[in-house]
Amino acid sequence: MDTQTTEQQAVSSHKDTLLLIAAVALLLGGMVAFYAFAEAPLLVRWLAMLGGLAAGLFVAYQAAPGKALWGYVTGARTELRKVVWPSRQESIQATLMIAVVVLIMAVLLWGLDSALLWGVEKLTGRGS
Repeated sequence: MDTQTTEQQAVSSHKDTLLLIAAVALLLGGMVAFYAFAEAPLLVRWLAMLGGLAAGLFVAYQAAPGKALWGYVTGARTELRKVVWPSRQESIQATLMIAVVVLIMAVLLWGLDSALLWGVEKLTGRGS
């Protein structure tokens, strides 16, 4: 039984690899077509590139890593919908609070730096 599942996983792994290689080839083919047909109208060139992109994404989705990536994207979208975004007023208040704390810390650090400089000048005898 274990040998069958190992063989099935190996075949699936090879199939996924081939599908991903084909997807990359389709993506590159769309880009090559965009530049190869420089004399064609721009709309046709863009359609060729977008067609290669769509075909590459479709083929990549058929592989296990593609399905896993799509599951991750849909899960992220679901979680994003659950986020409670702050209101405009809350955002402004938080920004002002951060600005005040930064100013206070700047003054405190400037004071500490000045005190340490004064102390070093007194200990070393340097300074005016």
